[in-house]
Amino acid sequence: MTESSATKLLNGDACHRTLHGKNASKNGYVKNHCLFQQSQKYRRAREKRQNATTNPSLYQKPFVESFEETPLLVAVLTYMGYGILTLFGYLRDFLRHWNIEKCHVAREREQQKDFVPLYQDFENFYTRNLYMRIRDNWNRPICSVPGAKMDVVERVTHNYNWTFEHTGKVVKDVINMGSYNYLGFAENTGACADAAVEVTHAYGAGVGSTRCEMGNLDIHEELE
Repeated sequence: MTESSATKLLNGDACHRTLHGKNASKNGYVKNHCLFQQSQKYRRAREKRQNATTNPSLYQKPFVESFEETPLLVAVLTYMGYGILTLFGYLRDFLRHWNIEKCHVAREREQQKDFVPLYQDFENFYTRNLYMRIRDNWNRPICSVPGAKMDVVERVTHNYNWTFEHTGKVVKDVINMGSYNYLGFAENTGACADAAVEVTHAYGAGVGSTRCEMGNLDIHEELE
């Protein structure tokens, strides 16, 4: 009793397309599987993914992330500070509009009012009214290495921190609280500087290059 084509498909036999009585796979053509077998193949792969074993015991413990609650007094004072600064900012904008405040740096020039504005007026509200009042706390010029202590160039402003002028004086031995030099790489003296000089004399300045350019060195083997 001959086996039907449907029975062959259910048994997983391949269904090939024939051309002139020859098998397409042997005639230089790519094997063409029937659509029934392709859907069966994808269905089997999907079943395998669904039957994949998981380990739910790893997620039985509840993940609880706790934060320290902000004290009510601190929150109220913070919001009050921002509110007062915002009110003073609007007051200063009003004084600038009527040319009462002497600082006109925050205003747009008369020659530029015919151009299309780059941003809305409120987008620069924080910069001109809040940030500029404390701008001297950032971007401080130094004249030494950014170590644990450094020398800061003294500067003054006459237009509410919009521009600065150097006085020529230097403030010595200021504690560095804003640098990321926690490993000491920026120091010109100490263990890091001495080790860098020693390695440069031994291996040269290109030791940080790849092996394709400098070759394999003993420090590469030690690192691995």
